[in-house]
Amino acid sequence: MPRKKKQDDAPKHAVNPNVEGLRAEVLEQPICDTLETNYMPYAMSVIVSRAIPEIDGFKPSHRKILYTMYKMGLLTGGRTKSANIVGQTMRLNPHGDAAIYETMVRLARGYEALLHPFVDSKGNFGKVYSRDMAYAASRYTEARLEPICQELFRDIDEDTVDFVDNYDNTMKEPALLPTTFPNVLVSANMGIAVGMASNICGFNLREVCRTAIARIRNPEADLLDTLPAPDFPTGGEILYDPAEMAEIYRTGRGSFRIRARWRYVKEGNLIEIYEIPYTTATEPIIDKVSELIKAGRIREIADMRDETDLSGLKLTIDLKRGVDPEKLMQKLFRATPLMDSFSCNFNILIAGMPRVLGVGEILDEWTAWRSECVRRRTHFRLERRQEKLHLLKGLAKILLDIDKAIAIIRETESEQEVIPNLMIGFGIDRVQAEFVAEIRLRNLNREYILKRTRETADLEAEIADLQATLDSPARIRAIIVDELQQVADQYGVDRRTALVSGAEPEAGGEEDETPDYPVHLFVSREGYFKKITPQSLRMSGEQKFKEGDGLAFTCEAANRDELLVFTDRCQVYKARCAEFEDAKASVLGDYLPAKLGMDEGEGVAAVCLPGDYSGSILFAFANGKVARVAAAAYDTKTNRRRLTGAYSDKSPLRAVRMVRAEEEQLVLHSTEGRALIFSAAQLAVKTTRTTQGVAVMTLKKKAELARMEPLEGSAVRNAARYRARTLPAAGALLRPEDTGETQMTLEL
Repeated sequence: MPRKKKQDDAPKHAVNPNVEGLRAEVLEQPICDTLETNYMPYAMSVIVSRAIPEIDGFKPSHRKILYTMYKMGLLTGGRTKSANIVGQTMRLNPHGDAAIYETMVRLARGYEALLHPFVDSKGNFGKVYSRDMAYAASRYTEARLEPICQELFRDIDEDTVDFVDNYDNTMKEPALLPTTFPNVLVSANMGIAVGMASNICGFNLREVCRTAIARIRNPEADLLDTLPAPDFPTGGEILYDPAEMAEIYRTGRGSFRIRARWRYVKEGNLIEIYEIPYTTATEPIIDKVSELIKAGRIREIADMRDETDLSGLKLTIDLKRGVDPEKLMQKLFRATPLMDSFSCNFNILIAGMPRVLGVGEILDEWTAWRSECVRRRTHFRLERRQEKLHLLKGLAKILLDIDKAIAIIRETESEQEVIPNLMIGFGIDRVQAEFVAEIRLRNLNREYILKRTRETADLEAEIADLQATLDSPARIRAIIVDELQQVADQYGVDRRTALVSGAEPEAGGEEDETPDYPVHLFVSREGYFKKITPQSLRMSGEQKFKEGDGLAFTCEAANRDELLVFTDRCQVYKARCAEFEDAKASVLGDYLPAKLGMDEGEGVAAVCLPGDYSGSILFAFANGKVARVAAAAYDTKTNRRRLTGAYSDKSPLRAVRMVRAEEEQLVLHSTEGRALIFSAAQLAVKTTRTTQGVAVMTLKKKAELARMEPLEGSAVRNAARYRARTLPAAGALLRPEDTGETQMTLEL
């Protein structure tokens, strides 16, 4: 409820004192009023007039294009250039021609986005399953309406729907199309509005019509009996769970999984993928497979290519010798868009209000709306029959004395008196008299008049039947059922998307298939990474680095181990050793910023092996503080490759160290030559990655912490001298014997 304005909320004016000679006024308005008066109308316009479909299954943009084509005579005539259609549609849709044409493309048969397209297209209209196959310009393509559009416009001229003014009040357009079948469920539709969205999957036309009939006859009928699952124009296979689908039908929300269909060709030892999920395209699939091959996660594929042609979609995978195609496809289903999920959100405008409805509720709403269309059509026909009957009754009275009628007309001096004299002479009203007066002289014979008046009995019977229909909701429902059956018989096609039960790929199999073996990791100061096997390392010579570069980090690991690569911009990138090719000491290795897709100018600060994420990570900063963060803070359940806010940005990072034991000892070195030994157990573990840590080393003015290293393996010999009982501490000046430097001597 909008809050009531107080006296203090009245608009205030402020004068800008910096503008000499000008009085600039700024109107202050409460933010609530701004949202209510400016943003809310925009949001409602997007919801009602753009993004959310209505009960006829169309958004306003779809409806305007189809109605324009209908008025252009493209339902029965030949094709015309798409540019002509776009230009005519702009009389109803005041948007750019590109937006109108793109909307028409999605309705076209050539694009293959709908199970039952509404536009019969000629030329290149692109493909829904390809990101790169773009449609041709509107001046090159041609189009007309498909025959099924007869069911969209049936009886539209018989007052079945309301007509409204277009945007400039120069012509009328239908508010809805009187579709004779539940197109809202047949045609897939997706829209993103303000604060809400809609995502309606397509269903098989024949199954939808049969389900609507069953629902009309028995409101308690089980929808799954006649409408088992959605159907997509790109085919594929739905991993079918009846309980999951029943929940989607009941609530209008939920998701199900759909995967590609494939076959193994033994002669060429290859796999052909000929149907893919509706939610993806061929290019993302090929890109993902290529990424997996480069990362070493898939080694069974020799080559993959797109062989799509005029006969249809086909992705071909050449297999290496001895590969099990079934196991490979299960791996690809888990790791690529060859299997995807479709999220349902059946959000529809009902009487101008967005509502999320289940399938049964949608059918009920459509039946009620279609019943009103049939009732209005019946009432329109009834009125026309009654008007005709009224005229014929007046003509029947003329039959009694044709000569008298001729005499009245002949003897009347003024043309304006003909109608009143006929009304007086035969006792008929003005409408009947005008009808008689307009009869041509050649038709003023007894045969013509008898033939016309014989229609009276037929009209009376027809009027009685129409009135009975209006008075009987059951008869109206029977008409809807007959029309649904006709549509199903005439336009129904077989289901394209297959249903597969209990075919969910086994989780966790991908990890076991990654080869595991010991490796040695080397990271240079400039961010070059090498993964070398022990055998190759024994046979190699000195490690190669760029001029001015050197070794920054090395350790032993396994090929399945995960890496945490911290950067100088408080980010961490996650990768696996298996994603890098085995290298030799004589090469520079992979450049991590490029390999991991880092931001421009971003560099590597440190590399850690988190293992099972059971330990903690120490971050040493230039201001002498050290933060101990639980490694579990960097463990993600999803396949996220980058985490922002990896550590605190309050002070420059100097070192990162993975700690697995509480008693591990570490040495801090300052720029003034001091050292301090402390234990990891002296620091509390934090779960927040961006913690600033606690002061560990007290620094003098202009001094900074230089580095941190483990005590074991360091040059410090007299550890007791540098160990502190309490923190923070200043440490002690390093003695020459603890620096690890040896003085050169001249031997005689």
